[in-house]
Amino acid sequence: MGARAPTHAGDLGESFDSVLAAARTGASWAFERMWQALAPSVSGYLRVQGAPEPDDLVSEVFLSAFSRLDSFRGDEACFRSWVFTIAHHRVVDDWRRRGRRPALADCGQPMSVDPPGGDVEEEALRQLSEQRVRRVCDLLAPDQRDVVLLRMVAGLSLEQTADALGKTTVAVKALQHRALTALRRHLDREGVSL
Repeated sequence: MGARAPTHAGDLGESFDSVLAAARTGASWAFERMWQALAPSVSGYLRVQGAPEPDDLVSEVFLSAFSRLDSFRGDEACFRSWVFTIAHHRVVDDWRRRGRRPALADCGQPMSVDPPGGDVEEEALRQLSEQRVRRVCDLLAPDQRDVVLLRMVAGLSLEQTADALGKTTVAVKALQHRALTALRRHLDREGVSL
């Protein structure tokens, strides 16, 4: 039998079990490997969900996951699903918190400016892509958007998506079908194929 090929960019593959075991003992290199494998996807999911502070939420997601590693059971696909379930709950909690207590602008503090460096063109393209995905996702009902993002961005299965959202697999299939139909109609009007 050959080596298991990673199914998502950044997957740990065969090293997952040893990385998980090391993380459970507190090995910082193992936490870093898990972070590197999943943080970009979690961040993308939270950004498209419209989280105003996605980097802060990514940190909260991983702090929560790392503090509860002893309770986790399963393989890498289950771990991915577990982390995205935490991310989904964090973003929903963030929406609720912000809905009750809107953030106020702090006019007395100087605006922070990111340090120079990096690839400006790459960052601009990333932001344009992110804005387009967010605009398209805004066309969907919240439940449909959640299903599409967990299935497409997070790469979760129907069953994992259902677990993350507390819905049945049949409900997730129906939401996904309605979402894709709505997106197809919109993109057809724009002259873009799905």
